[in-house]
Amino acid sequence: MAAPDHRDPREADVHLERDVFLRTLLHHLAGALEEVVGVRDASGFVSIVGQRMGDELGAEYRRALGVEQLPPEQLGAVLVDLKRRIGGEFRVIEQTEDRIVFAARSCPFGDKVVGRPSLCMMTSNVFGSIAADSTGFAKVGLEQAIARGDAGCRVVVYLRPSERAAAATGREYVRG
Repeated sequence: MAAPDHRDPREADVHLERDVFLRTLLHHLAGALEEVVGVRDASGFVSIVGQRMGDELGAEYRRALGVEQLPPEQLGAVLVDLKRRIGGEFRVIEQTEDRIVFAARSCPFGDKVVGRPSLCMMTSNVFGSIAADSTGFAKVGLEQAIARGDAGCRVVVYLRPSERAAAATGREYVRG
């Protein structure tokens, strides 16, 4: 029998650091919720957290920018910046007075989002709560999602009630 190897664990080739650990934790937490209560109810739980995060982050941006409400013309840039700061590659591909369309090549959850569509409620609720706080209304449609196996994400944020918004699939938010 060979003698046990007593190398220093700090020198071990273990791919672990806080970000990977937390993303893996969320992946497994979302997976457990989806398996136990289903994707729809798991999405509801994630929505509650996303709403709270959206409220906090929206307040932080308003404070930092010195405004009571984010102007609609600045909203797209704020949401892109938010995603950039947490590791997402979002960009505005269209912005009108009625809606903002975002595309993303990567998710802040990285590959840990794949197969966990309930985690998309973080984006929906954060974007929706910040937009609704700015305009009074928002509807967020997740047209494409990395979590569902798409090559990227396409997120549409409607900024006012309209026939187009009413016909779109998504979740509505109002200023709270």
